[in-house]
Amino acid sequence: MAIVFPVYGLFIFLVFNFLMLRFCLRMGIKSTKQNGVLRFTNIMILIMLVTSYIDVLNTAN
Repeated sequence: MAIVFPVYGLFIFLVFNFLMLRFCLRMGIKSTKQNGVLRFTNIMILIMLVTSYIDVLNTAN
């Protein structure tokens, strides 16, 4: 599980980044605002992935 989860996390991270970038481009958000939106999204995704990884580690025992 320790090898599978980082691959899964990277996949989820890339998909969300791709979708948020397309959203920003489609909505015509300025590049200065895009950086803030993408940074916020990346932080939230990272928090979700870390907490779900901790949950997986705790349920495995």
